[in-house]
Amino acid sequence: MTTVYDFEAKTIDGQMQKLDAYKGKVLLIVNVASKCGFTPQYKGLEALWRKYKDKGLVILGFPCDQFGHQEPGDENEIKNFCSLNYDVTFPLYAKIEVNGANAHPLYKHLKAEAPGVLGSEAIKWNFTKFLVGRDGKVVKRYGSMDTPEKIEADIARLL
Repeated sequence: MTTVYDFEAKTIDGQMQKLDAYKGKVLLIVNVASKCGFTPQYKGLEALWRKYKDKGLVILGFPCDQFGHQEPGDENEIKNFCSLNYDVTFPLYAKIEVNGANAHPLYKHLKAEAPGVLGSEAIKWNFTKFLVGRDGKVVKRYGSMDTPEKIEADIARLL
């Protein structure tokens, strides 16, 4: 059976990374954007990361420019924005597409494993979140309105 560990992605610094590096961890995978109404969620995501990283949580941020052109910058601009504005220290990856023919294979898998409302697989907007258990299987999908604070209990249960 396919799990998130079967995929790899390019880090924001341009290195390919196999996601099996996170085996045994609880993952929160989020498509992020710097110029979105939900961008302040970076603060809550960073707080979760700092609170639970020693217990086995890893947050993975995947910048995406498919929603309202709200992630127009290159990887360097994105990294600087996240660092300067939200002191982000959780892993960030290179900009990807999450929907359509060019969707990253990881996101094709996540969407198939945890469809959204009415069974739709498409990501609706920035800051959609996928919670992945220690076994690499998708546990739950959350929409943009589900803040990091709102999903903390679900994360804590898996840890």
